[in-house]
Amino acid sequence: MKKKLLTLLFFAVPMLTFAQEKGLDQKIDEAFQPISNFFSQIIFFPVYQSESITIPFVLVLLVGSALFFTIYFKFPNVFHFKTAINVVRGKYDEIDQHTSGDSDLAVGGDIKGTIKDESEEGEVTHFQALATAVSGTVGNGNIAGVALAIALGGPGATFWMVICGFLGMSTKFVECTLGVQYRDVGEDGTVYGGPMYYISKGLKERGFKTIGKIIAIIFAVFCIGGSFGGGNAAQSNQATVVLKELLGLDSTAAGAWIGVVLAILVGIIIIGGIKRIASVTEKVVPFMAVLYLLACFYILGVNFSLIDDAFSLIFREAFNPTAIGVGGFIGVLLVGFKRAAFSNEAGAGSASIAHSAVKTKYSASEGLVALLEPFIDTVVICTMTALVIIIFNFGGDASGATIFQYGGDGAGAVLIDGVSYEGAGITSKAFAAYIPYSNVFLTIAVVLFAVSTMISWSYYGLQAWKFLFGRGKAADMAYKLLFLLFVVIGAAASMKSIWDFSDAMIFAMVFPNMIGLFFLFPVVKKQLKRYTDAIRVNKA
Repeated sequence: MKKKLLTLLFFAVPMLTFAQEKGLDQKIDEAFQPISNFFSQIIFFPVYQSESITIPFVLVLLVGSALFFTIYFKFPNVFHFKTAINVVRGKYDEIDQHTSGDSDLAVGGDIKGTIKDESEEGEVTHFQALATAVSGTVGNGNIAGVALAIALGGPGATFWMVICGFLGMSTKFVECTLGVQYRDVGEDGTVYGGPMYYISKGLKERGFKTIGKIIAIIFAVFCIGGSFGGGNAAQSNQATVVLKELLGLDSTAAGAWIGVVLAILVGIIIIGGIKRIASVTEKVVPFMAVLYLLACFYILGVNFSLIDDAFSLIFREAFNPTAIGVGGFIGVLLVGFKRAAFSNEAGAGSASIAHSAVKTKYSASEGLVALLEPFIDTVVICTMTALVIIIFNFGGDASGATIFQYGGDGAGAVLIDGVSYEGAGITSKAFAAYIPYSNVFLTIAVVLFAVSTMISWSYYGLQAWKFLFGRGKAADMAYKLLFLLFVVIGAAASMKSIWDFSDAMIFAMVFPNMIGLFFLFPVVKKQLKRYTDAIRVNKA
């Protein structure tokens, strides 16, 4: 541990030098914008395009797949919701400790006494896995991302974010069940899982060994990119925005210095692996989520009479948007879907990496736990943020006058009192209108959201890195140092270049992951029946 800390401190020296360079944001933007544009053109290639609207294939794939899984598995996001809550509560833990039933066969057809006790495998509990995965999704997408969606698409984008989150619950269930089902367990008990493994192993079972390996490698490359972008640079970027505003700093060097401090903080945590990450996230995530929601509830409470007006506006604008430049109904739908997909990552496969580390012998049990993530992330927290921003924009009443114009400058920035705000800055202004010193509170929330997301995504990216380059200590340290460098890069760059790159990397993961899901979803159906049968036998 001391050696790793010394390595981290040694790496901090060039980062500090890097932070002092002037014009850093322009240089980073110049480097990242061409890369972002290149990947965006490939990943967001359109299935339909007009002067006012572009429909990218990746969103059609995400939403269409989520709808298919919802129907195929008979609405698990509704009918298995209570079971998922009970699994997290530990109500069915005894099922993982023994084999139930009076027959000679265990549930699923395994002979008693010969079945491997898979409940001994794994490194974290159901709750810790959920907390780690939620910390990877409940991040600044819920604060900055929601504000960006409303600024671009107006209140109606909220409705489509919720719909996308609701459908995404089914996709999360499928990918996280597969994550546990096809995980690798090392000799020391360390768990390795995620789309890389269920794509390569699952397709091999079906006679597509070479293709499966190639697709798994492609996913791993994109996952590493996603860990550097959406799971890292985008988070440090928004944390820096609110910290600079709170401290009254406006220089690029100041932002990079903040990035260095964040990098050191994150570095201390991630060198401990998944157990350290899980022990941190199981404490930080519930605390920050409850704190944030309490603030939202307070604001909604003092504006109780405007809540129905806000919901009315959300529903009306969802189908008849008035935001400038949004591109009508399809435009606002796409804005909502895009930001929801970025926020909860359903379909990207990232969360299955964290859930793979759970202690269980029933893979579907963790799939059910996972379906709670989009609900917490998008249906609850994103909706609360949206309501606060919309009510703030009423300016005290819903008569029609607004503080800022929906649609803004077309790039996510809006003018409030003559000053341009974007992302978390919009949410900060909304909180400041109702809570004294809310800038301090929201800054703490954004930083905690950012740090928790970064440490979870460092684990996701590291697992992909191990898949590509092996499980040696030198390879691990190389990835972690690169990851910490991107913390600084994100803090120093502009929002647009970083978020464009982040969107491209996160959505790039969808393509190889979906190939795996469509090959293997029958396995999930079998495992769900196995687990629900076990619950039924245990109750009897």
